[in-house]
Amino acid sequence: MGGHGEKPYMCGECGYKTAKKSTLSRHMRTHTGEKPYKCDQCDYSAAERTTLANHQRKHTGEKPYMCGECGFRTTRKFRLSAHIRTHTGERPYKCDQCDYSAADKSTLVKHLVKHTGEKPYMCGECGYRTTNKTNLSVHMRTHTGEKPYKCDQCDYSATQKINLVQHMTNHTGEKPYKCGDCPCLYKCDQCDYSATEKSHLDRHLRKHTGEKPYMCGECGYRANYKASLSRHMRTHTGEKRYK
Repeated sequence: MGGHGEKPYMCGECGYKTAKKSTLSRHMRTHTGEKPYKCDQCDYSAAERTTLANHQRKHTGEKPYMCGECGFRTTRKFRLSAHIRTHTGERPYKCDQCDYSAADKSTLVKHLVKHTGEKPYMCGECGYRTTNKTNLSVHMRTHTGEKPYKCDQCDYSATQKINLVQHMTNHTGEKPYKCGDCPCLYKCDQCDYSATEKSHLDRHLRKHTGEKPYMCGECGYRANYKASLSRHMRTHTGEKRYK
């Protein structure tokens, strides 16, 4: 019998060692790409049985992990762990560049691009780049014309949820953007930017979405801001504003 801690099974590809033959067999699939566990509801397949079980909850709707504080339910244990931190305030993921900390790893990764300047998500249509996948998804709608947010009162639809919320005030009469008691701040949900006027926030958001609503009738050039279009038009008219 081998001693405790002995790992006699070794991968010939990378040198990985383990105490169990079955564990080595699972590991080898990372090299071979084999995915023997098939979903009977769709084309999905997995290298491990537990991964398939997690996937199948998308079909069954099963959410076995529940928060004892508020009843929140989820399909994955790690998501419950992240949720619990909204109650405890724990932020175990620390930025090594500043004092920022986050409750989950994905939020920390988004924060880190502020230091690196990296914009890994790129639009294949126009080259627009952004720091996160959500921004790219919103931007792509400027090309596809997709408007997934539908008004249940009329035929209006919008590319972003915030636009639908604004539209709904036409039906409800609510005026959420006017406050007579304080200088309200409109906050960007993508970064730390805030503004005292909603129109300023709307202009700022175009940096994230890539929306370019102003178009040149001469050549099709598009711009984020009206002032940018005005400057561009001078290339056609020959006007020189500053003499």
